[in-house]
Amino acid sequence: MLSARYFSDKNILECGIDEAGRGCLAGSVYAAAVILPKDFSHPLLNDSKQLTDNQRRKLRPIIEENALAYAVAEVTNTEIDKINILEASILAMNRAVKQLKFTPEFLLIDGNRFHTNTKIPFKTIVKGDATFMSIAAASILAKTYRDDAMIELSSQFPEYNWQKNKGYPTKDHRLAIKQFGITPYHRRTFNLLGEPSLFD
Repeated sequence: MLSARYFSDKNILECGIDEAGRGCLAGSVYAAAVILPKDFSHPLLNDSKQLTDNQRRKLRPIIEENALAYAVAEVTNTEIDKINILEASILAMNRAVKQLKFTPEFLLIDGNRFHTNTKIPFKTIVKGDATFMSIAAASILAKTYRDDAMIELSSQFPEYNWQKNKGYPTKDHRLAIKQFGITPYHRRTFNLLGEPSLFD
């Protein structure tokens, strides 16, 4: 469980932001923005990468029911190919913030790169999802919403095993690309086949 850590004082309405799917070969990149009550806590809450799928699924409705506000946004693979994955991740984060039902006073961003055309002050924090509860909550929402999208797409393209690999560059995913080619959901600007040694 994370300790109840906030970057600024408890009178400021802070929003945690994180993304999911940045390193994938297919699908959108997702971002979530979450504003938690200052007294919120849960024994399971942690960086989504440290949790099992069952734990993330258990926490998602708890976060959604208790958050003062939350939003999830995506940037498609087509958009990613046009603007690059870093800019796409930042765009998804900004879209999530804009979809909140009210404007936060401060943004806590997981990672070390961010920019915005709003006037909301922000701070980037490396490994913020393992430090701040609001970012951890955002990481869980972004991850589960993206996983759901890839599971849904897998029914259209079962050869790529997206229901399991979620579009990440696993060996089976790259073997499927080599055998069947790419889909409309693959990121064409990515190294889809990887190193030749994968297929030795």
